[in-house]
Amino acid sequence: MRPYRSVLFVPGHRPGWVEKAAAAGADAVVLDLEDSVPDAEKAAARATVAASVARLRAAHGRIGIGVRVNPLATGLAGADLEEVVVPGLDFVFPPKLTGPDDVIRFDALLDHFERRNGVAGLELLVPTETIGAIEHCAAIAAGPRVGGMIGPTAEHADITRVVGFEWTPEGDETLYLRSRILLACRGAGVHPVTGLWERLDDLDGLRDFALRGRRLGFRGMIAIHPRHVPVINEVFSPGPEQVAFYRGLAEAYERASAAGTGAVRYRGVHVDKAHYDTALEWLATHADEGDR
Repeated sequence: MRPYRSVLFVPGHRPGWVEKAAAAGADAVVLDLEDSVPDAEKAAARATVAASVARLRAAHGRIGIGVRVNPLATGLAGADLEEVVVPGLDFVFPPKLTGPDDVIRFDALLDHFERRNGVAGLELLVPTETIGAIEHCAAIAAGPRVGGMIGPTAEHADITRVVGFEWTPEGDETLYLRSRILLACRGAGVHPVTGLWERLDDLDGLRDFALRGRRLGFRGMIAIHPRHVPVINEVFSPGPEQVAFYRGLAEAYERASAAGTGAVRYRGVHVDKAHYDTALEWLATHADEGDR
């Protein structure tokens, strides 16, 4: 999965909001068929979402496009996928997973509808909204099609209710939960994304929250309002001084290695192969920043 900095959710039955989401500069947009769509409108929203995928892809070639379908337990997920697995889609957001078996079920459904609808290579961006998903996060992250996983941090969402924590902006109450998800992502080599900031007008709070997530090790964030996207993109983008530091570190180590030295001093820091490998990974992760 591409290292999306910002993943913005849009109600799937509101096609007029889709272009606004893209115009906000989000790296990825998720068209929602689950919680933001009233039950009476879910069936009609499927065709609306399929049309929105085609329109977004034609107008915004590089944007990531996902769909949040309804949970497996509702019996609606298959019908959702039948209509929204269309060319232009990049990933599916599968809610309320309880363990690795649910990933396998989604993989089987996607196998079928990809072949039927002429689509290939769809990934899963997996939320952790249940106790089972947290308990089995490593197995889920290693499952078929999983390209990213989201650490649970929401103030009022499902995970808050099922765990019973009292949310704070500092996030101490979810540090253990988020750390488990982060380690599962790193172990499986998938994209780690932190949860959303629900306070729509508090951009300073959003910035602090995103910075804490980045420092912990997350590399992107969920958003529910277009105003949040520029802040999130800024926080999860490298500054020019970071780029220069890691490029210089890699070059310094390569020169030292070519001269037969296994370690070198760079800007007052001891550098060996571990530091070099870290620099290369960091530079590879941000290689496409200039193309956004």
